[in-house]
Amino acid sequence: MTDSQQCITLWGTPHSLYTGKIRSYLIKKGISFRERMPAEPAFQQRVVPVVGAVVVPILELADGTIVQDTSDMIDHLEQAFPARPMLPTSPVQRVTALLLDGFGSEGLLAAAMHYRWSYRAEQEQFLRAEFGRSVHAGNNRDERLAAGAQMMSYFNSFLPFLGVTPQSIPAHEAAYEALLDALDIHFLSHPYLLGGHPSIADFGFMAPLFAHLGRDPYPSALMKNRAPNVFRWTERMNLAGIGDVEFPDRAEAWLPDDALPATLEPVLALLFKDWGTLLAADAGAFNAWSQGLPAGTPTHIAQERKIHPTVGMVEYQWRGCKIQRASAPHGLWLFAKAQAAANGLSGAAQQRVAELLKRTGGEPVMALQLARQMKRENYNLVLQ
Repeated sequence: MTDSQQCITLWGTPHSLYTGKIRSYLIKKGISFRERMPAEPAFQQRVVPVVGAVVVPILELADGTIVQDTSDMIDHLEQAFPARPMLPTSPVQRVTALLLDGFGSEGLLAAAMHYRWSYRAEQEQFLRAEFGRSVHAGNNRDERLAAGAQMMSYFNSFLPFLGVTPQSIPAHEAAYEALLDALDIHFLSHPYLLGGHPSIADFGFMAPLFAHLGRDPYPSALMKNRAPNVFRWTERMNLAGIGDVEFPDRAEAWLPDDALPATLEPVLALLFKDWGTLLAADAGAFNAWSQGLPAGTPTHIAQERKIHPTVGMVEYQWRGCKIQRASAPHGLWLFAKAQAAANGLSGAAQQRVAELLKRTGGEPVMALQLARQMKRENYNLVLQ
């Protein structure tokens, strides 16, 4: 173990959606790290001035480098620690892993936030304690719970901007339950999404499926009762090895010959059905907004630093109801990575991806066109 590994600090919290993603990556990658809470004075003194916002997770490296976005974190660490790679190089598996990472990281954000905040009354004390520990360093119980309640009011207000309303809740729950069912069948036969080895697909799914949907009391009970194999996967993703007696002889590798598990195709079909509709609406808003803007423009209508930027509201039909929400350029940025990987293929590899898209209904989604590309620069998502 190197000194650089030993000195990596993960600033995060147990209840944080994206902390769950990068924590699982560090564990599975075998990178030693220490996890610290943002309630510590050092976070405000050393980290916030660099990033320009109070946000977790933050990765602080041994040389003082601070990385904010989990995709940037994984890209950085994959280059620094190339052993045990978490992104496949074979074409079908690579495109699939990138798609699933984007779907988990962004496409399931509304479901995660819905089950946390629409059922707040059923889990109020737990959430107050979780939010309180992240912002209050003292051990006075009442003060910590009060601090947690104050912070919760801020996050609770996000639901309308994610398209979660009393009218849309049945659609969000139907989509999530369909995904749980498909994943439960998959994890009955495979320890990870692409087979016997974790990938960025798994880490993307850990974002919503661990801290929110697998740990908060109300959605955790739903997952345990409806999809116990998915809940077991969330436990597995926080263990260094497979850790399951049901896979004693499973090779710790992705499937050979660039194959995908057959049980993963229903998951991909739901990805294209549900996330695809969101992406199409976001692409329309982004393309209209970005016309004529100079390179380096932040992807936000106010041109200011935003962790979850938006270029305006979108409206569309989804699962039988009307959705109105803030657009999500960050989801488009992640989707564009998968799209670029697919568009760069030729020959037999291109044909295999095309056949997969045809079987899973992904052709219209992968044909979406963005008027501009985006990149992350100085902790911002900006136009190229």
